[in-house]
Amino acid sequence: MSSASLMESFNYFNYFTEIEEYFWRKRGAHLLVSPLDWAILETWQKAGVPIEAVLKGIDRAFESWGRSRRAAGGRQLKSLAYCVDAVLDAAAEAAEAAAGTGPEVRASRAAAEPFSREELRKYLERNAKRLRGAAGKLRAGADRGSGASAGVAAEGLATRFEDTARKLEEALPLLDAPGALDLEDLERRMTVLEEKLSAVLAAGADEEALLAIRREMDRSLAPYRRKMSAEQLAQLERQYTQKRLFEHFEVPRLSLFYLT
Repeated sequence: MSSASLMESFNYFNYFTEIEEYFWRKRGAHLLVSPLDWAILETWQKAGVPIEAVLKGIDRAFESWGRSRRAAGGRQLKSLAYCVDAVLDAAAEAAEAAAGTGPEVRASRAAAEPFSREELRKYLERNAKRLRGAAGKLRAGADRGSGASAGVAAEGLATRFEDTARKLEEALPLLDAPGALDLEDLERRMTVLEEKLSAVLAAGADEEALLAIRREMDRSLAPYRRKMSAEQLAQLERQYTQKRLFEHFEVPRLSLFYLT
């Protein structure tokens, strides 16, 4: 599903927050969403699962849970991992229902942009500042540490952080262009930068950091592995590792999804 069709079917950039809040309401508790849950949300978003299918799948998962022995014993559904199969089933049903219905007549889009130019400007500037701060911390840590190879690696990462910060600032003039802002193209730019940054983080992380992330991920996924396919697990592991690497190096996510 393209970015354009996603934006027609729901508020594209509120994908995470809408699902998160819906899950909170179903669960009856305003608790922090776990790293595993965020990885699941990112997997659905990248796969283009419509928000309506996600919400329907969550409803079905809670209904199934309510009939289970665990619910009878007083246990609560705590993770979106339990909802994965129900959400994918709902998405498949939505795709089947849409097949053969002919071209969709699109409703006119609201004239108002989902974000003000000032919100976008502050977001890009804040992320550029955080990237430069992360670069400074890397260099300071390398100066206090030992080993020439570690220092070279830290300097290489710091330079890439600063390069990314500069490219964010180079995108700022787009916000001053007359006429409607092409948010989809801005999101593509941010996604490309984020994907390149993700690859750099994976290559630059030391073995101990990657091992710690892997151990945490395995503990989080252990209760759900038998419910998921190999493909589902592989996608989740990629998203989980990516999220934790960004946090480990204290660099921001760049996609406009994270603006809200």
